Amino acid sequence: MMNLIDVAHYRYSTKEFDPEKRIPPEQFEQIKTLLRFSPSSVNSQPWHFVIASTTEGRKRLSMGTQGLYRFNEPKVLDASHVILFCAKTAIDDAYLQHLLEQEAVDGRFAEPQFREGMHQGRTMFVNMHRYDLKDAQHWMEKQVYLNMGTILLGAAALGVDAVPLEGIDPKVLNEEFGLIEHGYTAVAMIALGYRKESDFNAALPKSRLTPMEIFTELE
Repeated sequence: MMNLIDVAHYRYSTKEFDPEKRIPPEQFEQIKTLLRFSPSSVNSQPWHFVIASTTEGRKRLSMGTQGLYRFNEPKVLDASHVILFCAKTAIDDAYLQHLLEQEAVDGRFAEPQFREGMHQGRTMFVNMHRYDLKDAQHWMEKQVYLNMGTILLGAAALGVDAVPLEGIDPKVLNEEFGLIEHGYTAVAMIALGYRKESDFNAALPKSRLTPMEIFTELE
């Protein structure tokens, strides 16, 4: 089994996928589990995922990689699976109540009063972003990026290659999948599969800033 240092060095941004290799269903189920159980601020879960595992599905997602973003089209078409990460466009009181009810069903509250405490705490933070900071959309997209990081590390732990794709056209994808009407907007994609032997990036050494520059360790 890999340790986290091995996983960090194994993971890289895949530039070419082998179109003949597919992620086994049981492994992709693990990735889907990570999508569901990724952390989010106050368990807000302000996301939705469009998943393509077929040729036709990947072609639909590739509509967001045309024109300026055409350099990403082969990654989408040749990958085994592609996930479009979407963020909610609003977080209202009805959604906060929906979260609370799901948590109750899942047994999150050992005592009845804990339910109201959770609701008040979450509402305070959400309203801070809705009304005070006025950055609710940006805040929700931050939660989506937490999820993306979880997927990238988890995929590497499974020996699955991946690349995050911000070079997409959200407007085209919003229209293709009717996302805005359902209260979501496209944010980014992750393409997953297995590297092609000709992928130049697989053999290049990683380059990162030194530990001395990025760490301050307190005593």
